[in-house]
Amino acid sequence: MTTVQYCTPQWFQQVAKLYQDHPQLQEDLAKFSYKVSYKIKADPSWGIEQDIIFAFYVDKGQITCLEFISAEQAAEESEFILTATPQEWKKLLRGDSKFVTEFVLGKVVLEKGSKVTVLGVAPYSTPLIKTLTLVDLQFPDEMSPADLEQYKLYQQEFRSQLGV
Repeated sequence: MTTVQYCTPQWFQQVAKLYQDHPQLQEDLAKFSYKVSYKIKADPSWGIEQDIIFAFYVDKGQITCLEFISAEQAAEESEFILTATPQEWKKLLRGDSKFVTEFVLGKVVLEKGSKVTVLGVAPYSTPLIKTLTLVDLQFPDEMSPADLEQYKLYQQEFRSQLGV
């Protein structure tokens, strides 16, 4: 399995490519057609100096957008915006916690959209997470100090280039 750093463009590029080779995931998401954005709260100790948002839009099992976007774009285009700390997202992506539990406990916050609808589509959180973890993710708290420093610099670079 390919290892990529969390919260980088390479993560999304690899996932989008690998997703095409997983017809079961596509089938699991065949009835899912939503534009969801995920906000990762700033945590300088993790190399994330400012909040960052990525869009994960799916239409009947096909990924239509998987990339970092601006807060304005998320507010305009997304049906839902879900927000949590990087540590909380890590727990969800690693399977150490469940979306519904964390949502009900307020650890994942809905910034835009209907709570009722989010809970109604919550069963899709499992295939969505499986999709995002088609690669082995390396999180900042698993990096050496030198690698974390490089990660911080890379975050600044790609964010500047993408305008996010």
